Amino acid sequence: EKQVFQLRAHMYQARSLFAADSSGLSDPFARVFFISQSQCTEVLNETLCPTWDQLLVFDNVELYGEAHEMRDDPPIIVIEIYDQDTVGKADFMGRTFAKPVVKMSDEHYCPPRFPPQLEYYQIYRGNSTAGDLLAAFELLQIGPGGKSDLPPVDGPTDVDRGPILPVPLGIRPVLSKYRVEVIPLEHQTLMFSIVWGGRACPWVFEGQEGSDEGTFGHGGNIPHQALDNQHTFASQDLPENELLHPPLNIRVVDCRAFGRYTLVGSHAVSSLRKFIYRPPDKKAQHWNMTG
Repeated sequence: EKQVFQLRAHMYQARSLFAADSSGLSDPFARVFFISQSQCTEVLNETLCPTWDQLLVFDNVELYGEAHEMRDDPPIIVIEIYDQDTVGKADFMGRTFAKPVVKMSDEHYCPPRFPPQLEYYQIYRGNSTAGDLLAAFELLQIGPGGKSDLPPVDGPTDVDRGPILPVPLGIRPVLSKYRVEVIPLEHQTLMFSIVWGGRACPWVFEGQEGSDEGTFGHGGNIPHQALDNQHTFASQDLPENELLHPPLNIRVVDCRAFGRYTLVGSHAVSSLRKFIYRPPDKKAQHWNMTG
């Protein structure tokens, strides 16, 4: 018996990906395969922790079998991560698998099964681990009423991203404003850069010995500004859930002649929990003083 579905792949973020470029970074995108269809996320440049925040919709997916079989044992989704090269084909970085949460047409789209929650999927490159994918997948049966009976995609919208759909409200994490401050204690003839995962581009901090000027910004267009004793900071919206924070990637490069840089080494701070400072609650302080 033929069943028709719509697959929604909520591709939010990946972290700790394989460094495919000589710079110690990658230009990653994800390709999602389901039955005979496939779609790709956008390419994010120079990051190991891409936040795609993108919804991929697969329409008119035809499956054959009993309805209860589809609900209890849906087909597997294959997700592959690639590094986009300017010349030649993209480089394979890793692969993971997932099963969608299935909603039949006679079921209600409500908790606890819906909307699906983001979860981490381990990415493998051969027998080695190669990062994690944070995503959610749902397979929605199209009933007699057609796609008009499907649950709506509940914003937000971003006109700057054109046809790209962001992950809907209720699935995407709740964000709060964070500020990361970097105070390098010592560096010699090398330049350091610290990359913090962002959506389209990571934040980048750079500093160089013998100069009070460095670079600070995001993506490929990095503005120059004076740094006060190499102490710099940047603000960014991150999930309130600390388990969803991207790692902090630190690279050290050797400054060569003619503006050339050679990667010396890199390090990833996987968890920032012990570095987080939470300002005291002013209302609670006022209550304690007056009470």
